[in-house]
Amino acid sequence: MNRIDEIYTKWPFFGSPRITAQLKREGYDVNIKRVKRLMHLMNIIAIYPKPKTSPKNHEHKVYPYLLGNVTIERPNFVWSTDITYVRLGRGFVYLVAVIDWYSRYVLSWELSNTLETEFCVTALQTALNIACPTIFNTDQGSQFTSQDFVSVLQNLGIQVSMDSRGRALDNIFVERLWRSVKYEDVYIRHYELVRDAYQGLARYFKFYNEERPHQSLDYLTPAEVYFGGKEVQPIIKQRV
Repeated sequence: MNRIDEIYTKWPFFGSPRITAQLKREGYDVNIKRVKRLMHLMNIIAIYPKPKTSPKNHEHKVYPYLLGNVTIERPNFVWSTDITYVRLGRGFVYLVAVIDWYSRYVLSWELSNTLETEFCVTALQTALNIACPTIFNTDQGSQFTSQDFVSVLQNLGIQVSMDSRGRALDNIFVERLWRSVKYEDVYIRHYELVRDAYQGLARYFKFYNEERPHQSLDYLTPAEVYFGGKEVQPIIKQRV
């Protein structure tokens, strides 16, 4: 699972056939059935347009994608969230984060050893203690289509936007965040325990928000753009 995570983070467009082939090239005795099972457990899919990929609860309502041909030119216009796998010395945990698209500022994050909805709702409520977005975008995962999650947004009048199935690129800013988190922290630190991961990620997200300059932000930090009123190039989302 750890090697699958490394391959996927490096090449997020690799699906289970390519990951299986890469593992076999490296000497792993695996078949595609096992790789698919582990990818499902890790909550990952290849990033490219394709049908019927996002696991969801069919009893939950799915909302339309609202960000096609939209210009994002201020903080708190669009937020989004996602979940990723974080390896530990023994086992793994899931990480969820809420990010502001315009500034790339990470508003909140949480860890969990299960994919239950509760830790996603906790992260959402923590972020909402800072501000409220106009639009909140997610994928169609069951955690984000659940009534527990959606009702928090609706009660505050926030518009709910969801990626089309197989459109992981619709949430690309969170995908880029995960690459930074893993290459700049998780793979270097080799966290052994959940406590270690929590403390280390707390340090990293503070660094990411307040000290790490972003090329896409004209080498400003997310905090300077989010709280400091610094203007950067607007984000123009075009649906292809």
